[in-house]
Amino acid sequence: MTPVVRRLILLRHGQTEYNATGRMQGQLDTDLSELGVRQAASAAVTLAARAPRMIISSDLRRAYDTAVALADACGGVVTTDRRLRETHLGEWQGLSHTEVDGRMPGARSTWRDDATWRPPGGESRVDVADRSTPLVAELVARIAGWGSGPDADNPVVLVAHGGVIAAMTASLLGLPVDSWPVFGGLANTSWVQLSGHGETPTWRLDVWNASAADADAAVQ
Repeated sequence: MTPVVRRLILLRHGQTEYNATGRMQGQLDTDLSELGVRQAASAAVTLAARAPRMIISSDLRRAYDTAVALADACGGVVTTDRRLRETHLGEWQGLSHTEVDGRMPGARSTWRDDATWRPPGGESRVDVADRSTPLVAELVARIAGWGSGPDADNPVVLVAHGGVIAAMTASLLGLPVDSWPVFGGLANTSWVQLSGHGETPTWRLDVWNASAADADAAVQ
């Protein structure tokens, strides 16, 4: 019997003006910048070639518009799930990195290094994983034939945000919480691929921070 291997791609949205100017977005509903629109189109061409079997997006515009670019390129449709929203950053949302550092010196370093730490009024990475990873278990239960048959390598694509993608990846891999900060930043419209092995999947990391530029270089 051919083993079941489910491919899961977690795609970060394109650039926003907040990204470009070093501001904390969290769950603020910001738009893609002109560069972000181009990034989304480029990633869409590369990932459309993988023939995604399903595309699910955060309901925040920057992720949804990135997902729609992919759906347009592959003839798919986008559904949304608010559990894929970025980390709520509480009092930090809308502030620049410099402003946060001025108000709470050293706090951003603590936040990066401790997955259980919450910004004032916000979520920790553990909180984010607790709300987002159940979606993957639901998809495993619901999608017939995912990871088997002639289209076994066709991935499910979740379009989300850097913080939620890092939290989901660490949680799905079963890493100890004190090791979660091992995952660094994810570039705009870069993605993670995980493979779930077995009927009740054990998840393994295939790629981290892959991009359309990487894929283009690989075929030259």
